[in-house]
Amino acid sequence: MSAIRNKLRILPALVLAAALAACADDGPLGPSAAPLEGNARDVSATAFNGSIRIGVVPAAASVTLGSAADWTLTDLTANTTLLSGTGGVQATVTLETGSVSTSVYRLQVMCGSTSAVESRAAAAQALGHPTMLEPVPAAGCTRLYIGEFAPPPASNFAARTAYKNQLVAQNLAAADAFWKVVTVTTGVTRYRVQTSAGTVTSTGPVRLTSSDERVTINGAAYRGTAEVRLNSAGTLAGINQLPLEQYLYGVLPYELSPALWPELEAQKAQAVAARTYALSGLGKRSSDGYDLLATTADQVYGGVAGEHPLSNQAVDETAGIVAAYGGKLIQALFHSTSGGWTANNEDVYNSAALPYLRGVIDHERGNAQTVLDSLRNPVNPFRLRGKRNGDYEADWARYHRWTFEWSAAEISRVISDYAGQPVGRVLAINVTERSNSGRVLRIEYVTDAGTFVDTKDHVRGSLRYINASGAPTNLLSTLFVIDPVINRKTGEVTGFEAYGGGFGHGVGLSQTGAVGMAAKGDGYEAILHHYYQGIDLVRWY
Repeated sequence: MSAIRNKLRILPALVLAAALAACADDGPLGPSAAPLEGNARDVSATAFNGSIRIGVVPAAASVTLGSAADWTLTDLTANTTLLSGTGGVQATVTLETGSVSTSVYRLQVMCGSTSAVESRAAAAQALGHPTMLEPVPAAGCTRLYIGEFAPPPASNFAARTAYKNQLVAQNLAAADAFWKVVTVTTGVTRYRVQTSAGTVTSTGPVRLTSSDERVTINGAAYRGTAEVRLNSAGTLAGINQLPLEQYLYGVLPYELSPALWPELEAQKAQAVAARTYALSGLGKRSSDGYDLLATTADQVYGGVAGEHPLSNQAVDETAGIVAAYGGKLIQALFHSTSGGWTANNEDVYNSAALPYLRGVIDHERGNAQTVLDSLRNPVNPFRLRGKRNGDYEADWARYHRWTFEWSAAEISRVISDYAGQPVGRVLAINVTERSNSGRVLRIEYVTDAGTFVDTKDHVRGSLRYINASGAPTNLLSTLFVIDPVINRKTGEVTGFEAYGGGFGHGVGLSQTGAVGMAAKGDGYEAILHHYYQGIDLVRWY
């Protein structure tokens, strides 16, 4: 197979796509995380203090703090000043500890009320299963973990799968239970802070504040304050705490670049979605000391460096406005490109159907001729093979249509990584179930080592493509068909080829679709009401 076919091929879009290809990276990005745990937040809730905590350095052996202005470093446990510094002086924090961290695989089976979790835990313990409870105050629930497996290579995929199946048979877990690496740290922890003037130690986490309310964490500039504390893995986390509206200044340019997508109404729709997502996620990662990550696991956040006047204007003109359903904040999921039809949330995640996250046709957006009837049912998605279908459907959607090939060796490597063991030849890849939007709900990988199954959005992680650097990378979406590449003379399967559409999970707001609606004159309210069905737009603060 030629080198050029050993890369993802993006089918060309007209006009804007050609102009943007030279300066765009992967285009707009939405959160990849599943819907949040626990109950939705009531819009009338008063607990919000105006700020949010972002894990900009989620795990590190050392974190360096500083500011261009005068700063003060505080021991948060003793509430005492440790150091003061002038602009440009930096403080590097490391651990000086006798603590021990142990990481194991545990199966998360539920996040529910204390009584329900304790009852399930007692039933598991009676059958000899180890359990662990983890309160999640922000979500209003307690997580229950059952089982304990050492990380690979001590345990493998097959062993964990067999154990999960046992728990399902014992009515202790549902099919959507998932394995999570949980770290427990014991012992005494001290923080060591080093500057050019010397070294001090702290018994508790440390926070740096500055006279101009601008700080740096590992060299990157942020508004607000900087903090270093222990995370759940027993390493250090660098945390930026700042007003939520200022946080959004650093989100929008990375989620929907105003330099590439200058439609103000699309920017305002993104601002409301990002604000709603952030407020819904307060406390989501409290076990690590912060609310959200600064990556596509939540929302991309780049701090001061990426701020842009247009996106700041969009934030300011929608200040405090959120999307709600039934008086509660919605789970405002968004993604880059739908491929023509957004997805029902339950078709992507193992979660209950939400009335406002219904799949909608992304039609008449921009100068588009749609072929959406080809995506509506489990038969017509095969029209994705017609490459011309995506050539003109969305002027600015770089990933509206794409295709990729794997050699036999590449697909064996990818599926072996998923299975956690060598699988030999991949004999067939069968999509056995699709949603009404055409997305894959269930897929089978038939190999020399047996058949391995994956479902819904997890498929993007199991059927990874090999990028231009040779690294396996999550598939762009689950809206695809896949065919074997067969040697006509020998009948041998020499690889596989996928034809797909869209980028991201496909749930909620399509960012490129929002740009198209704005370009046609729709306001941000119309955009949000299209992608989030039946919602209300309300001012939360």
